Amino acid sequence: MRWEELTSDQFPEAVKQAQGVCLVPLSVVERHGHHLPMGTDTFIGREICRRAAEIEPAVIFPDFIFTQILEAQHQPGTIAIEPELMLKLLDNICREIARNGLKKIVLVMAHGGNAYLAPFFAQTQLATPRDYVVYVAQPPFSADEEAALRAQFTTSLGDHAGETETSAVLAVRPDLVHMDRIVAGEGKPQGRLNHINQVGAYTSIWWYADYPHHYSDDAQPATAEKGDLYLTYRASALARLVRVVKDDQETLRLQNEFFARRTHG
Repeated sequence: MRWEELTSDQFPEAVKQAQGVCLVPLSVVERHGHHLPMGTDTFIGREICRRAAEIEPAVIFPDFIFTQILEAQHQPGTIAIEPELMLKLLDNICREIARNGLKKIVLVMAHGGNAYLAPFFAQTQLATPRDYVVYVAQPPFSADEEAALRAQFTTSLGDHAGETETSAVLAVRPDLVHMDRIVAGEGKPQGRLNHINQVGAYTSIWWYADYPHHYSDDAQPATAEKGDLYLTYRASALARLVRVVKDDQETLRLQNEFFARRTHG
């Protein structure tokens, strides 16, 4: 159930069917090599949520593209939001989601650059009392799903505009994929900060150091069939998480207990 497709009259019933769960796919607008659209993460996140909601009903929040992509500002078309505004806007939409009756908010990762933002945002929920819970969805594949994917894909499953993402977009928006524009070898890491990475030091410029072209791995083996399998398994994993979230009463209880003890000692 996509939020923006519901009428206002339909919305209360949708909240009931979803058992108060709202999926928020977090994506960005950024370069994905020469061959994929800048909305790649949006298309993938939207499709994963759509398929998951067909298995386990949930309301899907409209595409949320205003997340962390400061490292791509050197590429044309990037929409990079100021850090303070990023957090404030995400907090604002969560409060609006909860005000509309959806008290279990699931942030669905559709962009690798949010690997630090989303957990940090979830941790900030302990700053002030609230009557809703924010969950960061990072559901693993089952052992069988993992094995099936590994058997199909020739590269890693964590690329950027590589085999996985390209396959996924081929499955949902093949009209936006330009396989003839792939530059062989351009997705290999340049290793310009290996001396820093090897000692376990993190820097904000690490991605640019390895992938200045905003492309990692190799997209050439991508197919729509692989993409459909990947999306199916991602959706299944998310649906399993949603099922558990629907039954979860303990997180909010503990959250309320925490605030009561913090306030009253």
